[in-house]
Amino acid sequence: MRIIKNIGILLGVLVFVVGAIFIYLNRGLPDEIKPANFNCLSLEEGTFKDFDTLPSNIYGIGLAYAGHINETASDFDPHGDPPVFIKVNNSITKNGNKVKIPSRKRMLDALEQLEPGISETVNQKFKSLPALLDYEVELGFVLLENIPKENLKDANYIPKIGFFIANDLSARSLAVLGEGQDNRYDYWGVSKSFLGFTPISEKVWIPTEFKANSIPCILIITEVNGELRQHQMTSDLIYTPLQMLQTIQRKYPNRQLQKGDIVLTGTPGGVVMSAPRWLVRVAGLIGMDRFEKLGNIISDEKKISEFLQDGDKVLVKGEELGSVEVNILD
Repeated sequence: MRIIKNIGILLGVLVFVVGAIFIYLNRGLPDEIKPANFNCLSLEEGTFKDFDTLPSNIYGIGLAYAGHINETASDFDPHGDPPVFIKVNNSITKNGNKVKIPSRKRMLDALEQLEPGISETVNQKFKSLPALLDYEVELGFVLLENIPKENLKDANYIPKIGFFIANDLSARSLAVLGEGQDNRYDYWGVSKSFLGFTPISEKVWIPTEFKANSIPCILIITEVNGELRQHQMTSDLIYTPLQMLQTIQRKYPNRQLQKGDIVLTGTPGGVVMSAPRWLVRVAGLIGMDRFEKLGNIISDEKKISEFLQDGDKVLVKGEELGSVEVNILD
């Protein structure tokens, strides 16, 4: 009887432990992710104009929609700043152009700028290094005037900005290699800065009247070879343009936000690079490093096939605000 009783206790403990692990791995985020409170602008109350010049600076905001936070199993702090990164301005391209998937050499050269010596490690560990090219439809905005730092300290400041549509293309393999690094978001910027990796719509829309916390509340979509991949209202954004500009200034205090700078406001859910939260937590528990994570991804042939491939046509669109389509080349 004592043996049976002990077995029962052990089974009870085992069930409790398994249940606790299950709850830990599958628990949601502690804070609810809520959209910002926007004033929605009508596209009828504004005018379109051509982009005048190449922007001096391209800033990107990450993790700005609940769907994308959840699909990437990312953390969220409602009181913290979103990720910010910089893209090079020669990544800009226009409608109908071709975008080449970066070669292994180009990717390793880019990584060496951030982390000298990493190419040797990558070459030792990976015979193949696919770019894992991914799409990101985004609402973008361009600064119509210089913004003094003092202005951003004013909660009532209304920035003068115009809006457009962009595709923030990303070589995800480089972003994965930044995981766990102190400058992780610099790897994001590098992964998004290859030639042609910022397709933008041909015109910028400028509202007749600039209002606080205002954006065009439109449906933005991505289609790959005619298949719908992303589908979200911009009013679901978590951060306002002012909050984004304040975040950029905090991240780069020595930079001056200038007329012509553009900001990509983040992408909704529906990208290829996604993972269930429980799997990400398992990887953390067993101490999986960035090279092992990348190795697991590129060993999954089915997953690799979902990323952009040679011959793909990628269209991003934001109702009447504009659209841009590019053709992918290997």
